[in-house]
Amino acid sequence: MASRTTKAILPVYKTGEPRFRTALKKLIDRREQEDPSVEKTARKILDQVRDGGDDALLALVRKYDRAPVSVLEVTPQEWDDGVEQVDAADRAAIGKAAMRVREFHKKRIAGSWEMREEGGAFMGHRVRALERVGIYVPGGKAAYPSSVIMNAIPASVVEVPEIVMATPPQADGSIRPDVLIAARVAGVHRVFRMGGAQAIGALAFGTESVPRVDKIVGPGNQYVAAAKRLVFGRVAIDAEAGPTEVLVVADKTATPAWVAADLLSQAEHDEQAGVVLVTTSRSIATRVQEQLARQLKGLERAKIARQALSKGGAIFVVKNLEEAMDVANAYAPEHLVLAVNDADETLRLVENAGTVLLGHYTPVAVGDYLAGPNHVLPTGGTARFFSPLGVDDFLKRTAFVRFDPPKLRELGADVIRLAELEGLPGHGQSVELRLQKIRRARREREAARAAEVEL
Repeated sequence: MASRTTKAILPVYKTGEPRFRTALKKLIDRREQEDPSVEKTARKILDQVRDGGDDALLALVRKYDRAPVSVLEVTPQEWDDGVEQVDAADRAAIGKAAMRVREFHKKRIAGSWEMREEGGAFMGHRVRALERVGIYVPGGKAAYPSSVIMNAIPASVVEVPEIVMATPPQADGSIRPDVLIAARVAGVHRVFRMGGAQAIGALAFGTESVPRVDKIVGPGNQYVAAAKRLVFGRVAIDAEAGPTEVLVVADKTATPAWVAADLLSQAEHDEQAGVVLVTTSRSIATRVQEQLARQLKGLERAKIARQALSKGGAIFVVKNLEEAMDVANAYAPEHLVLAVNDADETLRLVENAGTVLLGHYTPVAVGDYLAGPNHVLPTGGTARFFSPLGVDDFLKRTAFVRFDPPKLRELGADVIRLAELEGLPGHGQSVELRLQKIRRARREREAARAAEVEL
């Protein structure tokens, strides 16, 4: 049998084995394994950009992006020329993806609202788009026009006035044509050729050429992620983006070749990618191993995928679907594939996941490119508390409230009591002074009415 001769690609852990929990805990704690030297390097780069402006930024782009860049911004003519180079079929596919993502994100946009209460209270939220946002689109090991679409379109849908894109240049200093056309159809206003932590610094601090933004979104390598953490507070960021990851839950109805292909589709992204299979079937576990070995032989990015599988890959064999979902929720994956008989019912058991791909005919790639929901997703277990990128990420809410005298008279004493409870008498005094005027005015009105009656 093939299983006797094929070397296992992924380690297998079975329920009840002591190493099952140990292996699972290591994967759950994957964010704690980050290299502290990465943050140190990112901080140094950020400091250089903040202090040195364009000169420092250009030097860093030449050093780290390895491109002879002398002008940071892509000119309108360069942009037009790049768009013209894109094959018609590719143009159509990018356009279709953009259309579907746009329609999905237009479905529900938070709006301003207000309410009034008897006695003179008026309050609510004013919702407005951010003034300027920066989207980071990774390059390096691959080109990602899909990331342009996913990052920029939600901002475009809520009419952010200026969408600025940063992406690493090619070796000759140009930006790939497919990335440029994606930027155009997605509503990007300006494109800058710069990658890595230096791009994050330029967007966060601003330079002579690069405008400072209000928020930075988009995935990147570990230096980009570290830089985003470091500039948070000066600008807003989306959920921290780490290496891509997928967890497949498979029962006996799953097709091993398809499961293996889904695992490899994420493993080929990055050597740090997380690749996990949780199955109720030992047979599926064995046959997926065989398929991984077979498909790796013909995979163009096999070297990257093999490293990902060896570093962040595992197969967990469990007793039943409920246990499988316990493992999935503990891992909190970026992508969760439910390759099971009744995926819709199993969806009810999902607590933590960036996006869920339901059933046997919904590969991760569908969600990555054009299904509609965003593929910028929480990673590293942060799906426990972060959500996919969406229109809300490009909106800000401003609360407002107005109390008329009758409402302050109704609730003022409670405000004073709460202020005293917290040991903040100045808070209470600010209310008491107003209540004194309200009471004085009320006494004056009563006196005036009494005088009229005597007359």
